[in-house]
Amino acid sequence: MIEVREWSRSDTARLFRAPTAEDDKYARGVVALRTGSPTYPGAAVLGVEAAWRAGAGFVRYVGAERVADAVLARRPETVVGADVGSSRVGAWVIGSGTDPSHRTDADCLALREILAGTTPVVIDAGALDLAPGARAPFLVTPHAREFGRLQERLRVHPHDEDDDRADAARQVAAKIGGTVLLKGARTLVADPDGTVIAVEAGTGWLATAGTGDVLSGVLGAVMAANPGAALAEVAAAGAWLHGHAARIAAGVLDGGPGHPIVAMDVAEALPRAVRDVLG
Repeated sequence: MIEVREWSRSDTARLFRAPTAEDDKYARGVVALRTGSPTYPGAAVLGVEAAWRAGAGFVRYVGAERVADAVLARRPETVVGADVGSSRVGAWVIGSGTDPSHRTDADCLALREILAGTTPVVIDAGALDLAPGARAPFLVTPHAREFGRLQERLRVHPHDEDDDRADAARQVAAKIGGTVLLKGARTLVADPDGTVIAVEAGTGWLATAGTGDVLSGVLGAVMAANPGAALAEVAAAGAWLHGHAARIAAGVLDGGPGHPIVAMDVAEALPRAVRDVLG
């Protein structure tokens, strides 16, 4: 049986701190996102929103002009356009709201340059196919169907039961050479060294479109704020915070049944979730 560590609120608190008078926007973490597409601009908007609300001090968006316009309409403090090396990026988020079949040669080149660098990367959705062979430290964030495709590509036998899911996540992490966050009611995080962490902090109301884009932005913010931290712990802390924000948004903290939410509700609840962790 695979040994699985259960992640807690106190574990999460170790990766969060209130800024001090000595901190500037760069010290709080710089997140860059290359996400969204003309077909799915909302993915970029949600990821950028989440990165800001999870505590990033500086957020840059790189993408199509139409998508950048949507990002700025929601979050005008965001810097848009290619990074020229002056914003000290601490974490990249790529792939959310994109389709690899629509990727241009320029897109492919830009993504491969990010993955060939030294800055850690959150790889979601439409960029998951580029993870094998990446040289940058990375975290992949597949849902069940995307994970199945990764298993098939890496020739890892599919699993369904929880113990088997943990073993499959561990095997995929080892084969891909990066950290795996397997989304689900019980989120599993696996490192190439065999560490497996389980996170149960969410609610069934979280199963709605766009919440994965919010999670990617949260993960980018936690990653940028904790340079050098183990990516498995970054992933677990981000997943816990995301789930707690969903519980706040859905009104289930008092044990009641709660109510429907949309992805932006989760993003907007993140500051309270951070406050709860700090408090």
